[in-house]
Amino acid sequence: MNTKITAYIVLVAIAVVFAAGCVDEGAQATTPDIPVSATWIEPQVTADTVVIPVQAIEENLNTHFKVETTAGEIAVMAYVLENEIVLRSNVCPPCGSIGFSLQNDILVCDACRTTFDAATGQGMQGACVDYPKEDIPYIESEGNIMIGINDIVTAHMNTVQRG
Repeated sequence: MNTKITAYIVLVAIAVVFAAGCVDEGAQATTPDIPVSATWIEPQVTADTVVIPVQAIEENLNTHFKVETTAGEIAVMAYVLENEIVLRSNVCPPCGSIGFSLQNDILVCDACRTTFDAATGQGMQGACVDYPKEDIPYIESEGNIMIGINDIVTAHMNTVQRG
């Protein structure tokens, strides 16, 4: 009888240790196999700098936001790819979409379903492949992503031009 109780206690202990090992509080966000729709977030704009919290991007995996510029309102996407944050112009000029889902390492236009390589922004398949999504440089500091408005405008202008 004591052997059965001891065996039961050992099995329960192993199950508890195993379950605890499966939950990693410090785990990095990864993109799941199912498409992740972008979540709208609100940036802070001060003078010519846009600031967004890293946490908002990491928690949602795929985000987008709008910024008022001298060229008009521009949409920007920010997503996690291979544990890195990527920012790109968020527009599909021929179909007019400003929404992209992230599926593994592929961006999928929510309107026309054209696919783009999430690492390079290059078109892969679909009607709008000739409009690659331009990368936007940023600085990460104190838990925030800081982006120059001029960099956002430049990336947008490069994205809306065919090529």
